[in-house]
Amino acid sequence: MSGTINKVILIGHLGDEIKMHYFEGGNSIGRFPLATNESYTNRQTGERVTNTDWHNIVVRNKLAEICEKYLSKGDRVYLEGKIKNRQYEVEGQKRYTTEIHVQEMTFLSTKKELNPPAGMNPTQPIQSTNSPVSKEEDDDLPF
Repeated sequence: MSGTINKVILIGHLGDEIKMHYFEGGNSIGRFPLATNESYTNRQTGERVTNTDWHNIVVRNKLAEICEKYLSKGDRVYLEGKIKNRQYEVEGQKRYTTEIHVQEMTFLSTKKELNPPAGMNPTQPIQSTNSPVSKEEDDDLPF
């Protein structure tokens, strides 16, 4: 295989409300934490153990606006995206963060009333429109 793959699939619960930022030109970005859980039974004690991992989720433009409108803390979502590492500075100290940049999302449960725009079904995947390159153009396979 000559290529590489950067794909993340998560099903989890929103840990907080979506924090939106709007930019000139109509672009927007939304960020929220997503919790995923792993449970198992400890063989020695018989106790049920649950580990929670937190993921920094980033959604852009139309997908961000849809998420802001319909999602709230505790809602369950399925999402697909890419993992990205970012570096920034706070008071002269370098900081690093790992984010999941979402390309597709499906709402699995929501607390807010779902009245989707005409022609949109909330149980179908919602695709991000931030990438001008289609999957066919991005493919480096010779067939």
